Amino acid sequence: MTEKNLLRSLIFAFLLVFWAAGSAQANIEMVSVDRPKVNMRSGPGTNYPILWELGQGYPLMVISRQGSWLKVRDFENDEGWVYQPLVGKTAHLVVKERIVNIRSGPGTRFRVVGQAKYGVVLRTMERGSGWVKVQHENGLTGWVSRSLLWGW
Repeated sequence: MTEKNLLRSLIFAFLLVFWAAGSAQANIEMVSVDRPKVNMRSGPGTNYPILWELGQGYPLMVISRQGSWLKVRDFENDEGWVYQPLVGKTAHLVVKERIVNIRSGPGTRFRVVGQAKYGVVLRTMERGSGWVKVQHENGLTGWVSRSLLWGW
């Protein structure tokens, strides 16, 4: 194989890997808790122990399915099972930093209108370039840097 053909093959392989990684990312399924409280269990059924109780809006990544049960992962990489009829497709985010500022607009030049602590769930209202407009459960609405949040 000539040097030129080797280079072409390497570029093609790189592009193929890059494309596959992007496609996998685009196919990630997210859900959020659609009830005031939902149990996350250690297995796909009510006979399995409860690991955690999750609150309204809590975002989860779907890993796999078994019947009406979803194996999910949360923002701390904890895994468990939830009953599919108890989750929905309303976009939510969770704060993954110790504390974040909620701002009046999408950027650090906008004034701080509030704060949210680690683990607080925020409803996704609008997405901007690197910023997300969110609503806190207390009604406060504002913008947070997307890099400080997990979910969709």
